[in-house]
Amino acid sequence: MTTAVLLSSQLAVNVLDARSLLSAFGVLGVGVVLFAETGLLIGFFLPGDSLLFTAGLLCTGAADRGLKLSLAPLLVAAAVGALAGSQCGYLLGRRAGGALLARSRSARLHEGAKRTEELLERYGYAKAIVLARFVPVVRTVLNPMAGALGVPVRTFTVWQVTGGLVWSLGLTLAGYALGSSVPNVDRYLLPIVAVIVALSLIPVVSEVYRSRRVAKAKEARG
Repeated sequence: MTTAVLLSSQLAVNVLDARSLLSAFGVLGVGVVLFAETGLLIGFFLPGDSLLFTAGLLCTGAADRGLKLSLAPLLVAAAVGALAGSQCGYLLGRRAGGALLARSRSARLHEGAKRTEELLERYGYAKAIVLARFVPVVRTVLNPMAGALGVPVRTFTVWQVTGGLVWSLGLTLAGYALGSSVPNVDRYLLPIVAVIVALSLIPVVSEVYRSRRVAKAKEARG
């Protein structure tokens, strides 16, 4: 009976909610979600940023009395999921090329692919690969796109590891630090997560605004 109840609660998990994912799957779920978000195009909607931050905060026991995670296993799971996912996405891109995106009908995903190409052209491989980690959807699409566009394996691996560690460990430790220093932080969890998500969208909004300005300038000259 207990097993049935547990299975039922896991099946009812809200994949868009960080706390729901963590309550159902714990540390292991963090690694799986990050792998799916960064390695598989179907994972572009998953809440990577808020999941890492919330998981770090829950390691202090301050945000949810019914759930406390261990920091060391969490850091390992986050890093392994983020790095393995990106490398997997890159290898899929090298093998399947543009077919991966051609099969998807998601407008959001195709928009992410467009932003990814612009990012690679504007900043170069190294900077684009690192920056993409902090941009939702783009961090999902960049890896297979990098493989499809022929980014050298060594270049991609070095910079995806660098960006992946800064992103996964940085957000997790930021959540842990906040939970350790702010009393009753659970009262502010939702606003904090909302701010994290909003900040992660700034690069996307900035790029859209820049692209529109460039397009208008071209129309004016034409």
